[in-house]
Amino acid sequence: MATEKLEKKVSIQNRRARFEYEVLDKFVAGMVLLGTEIKSIRQSKVNLADSYCYFKGDELFVKNMHIAEYSHGNIMNHDPLRERKLLLSRRELKRLKDAIKNQGLTIVPLSLFINDKGLAKLEIALVRGKKLYDKRESIKERDQKREMDRLRL
Repeated sequence: MATEKLEKKVSIQNRRARFEYEVLDKFVAGMVLLGTEIKSIRQSKVNLADSYCYFKGDELFVKNMHIAEYSHGNIMNHDPLRERKLLLSRRELKRLKDAIKNQGLTIVPLSLFINDKGLAKLEIALVRGKKLYDKRESIKERDQKREMDRLRL
């Protein structure tokens, strides 16, 4: 019974981040969540569109990640836009902090998924903003790929 529930894969993508930014490096981070938050994640009620990561001291947090309130929650339900701490190794945190400070890069979430053990993981990326002509190039490549797929069918 428990394995049947875990078979339903949850994978929420941040498509806007891949369009707006050039991905340089990826990391997989755990998150500190409340009980009603993980239940909402399992129902795929998450929006990553405007979220970003920042450092507070030596800890990494994600901001503006909207996890909808759990439908069967009571007055102890969570705040949908609260800041959530990300769990990474000390070496990864130092590497990210140095990249942000020295190179002027940004950290954004790319996807949220539940792993094989049933834990929610956030794939974050070290990114650089694209210029307007890069975005136009991405649109052009996407349209060409769509045309090629149509011709194959």
